Amino acid sequence: MLRPAIDTDGAPFWEYAARGELRVQTCADCHEPRFPPRPCCPHCQSFASEWRPTSGRGRIWSYVVPHPPLLPEYAAQAPYNVVVVELDDAPRVRMAGNVVSEAGAPLDSLPPDRVRIGARVQAVFADGVPQWVLERP
Repeated sequence: MLRPAIDTDGAPFWEYAARGELRVQTCADCHEPRFPPRPCCPHCQSFASEWRPTSGRGRIWSYVVPHPPLLPEYAAQAPYNVVVVELDDAPRVRMAGNVVSEAGAPLDSLPPDRVRIGARVQAVFADGVPQWVLERP
């Protein structure tokens, strides 16, 4: 599995993910959640932030099935899905990822025809990386 590049603003996200927690950076002044993490709130321009836990539940907002794969490192697992998930408790936050059959399963573990816009998903973690599973397999 490729590891993401981690910058200073995003480091807490990955630290929580390594513990199996999905947290979102939130403005400490206006309380708006934001993703990806950044130093300044786009709503009120405050530099104060905190990391709030989420339920890890959401819905598939959009998806694609790349043919051929987007990255050569994933060619053996094609076709696989790439989803954008809108979080239930932070609806302005949308996260990219993959829907898999279970935590740690390969990207091609769920047939592409099982992925639908609006499908309910739950975050799971494998090696500190968030993935998604269908709430109703």
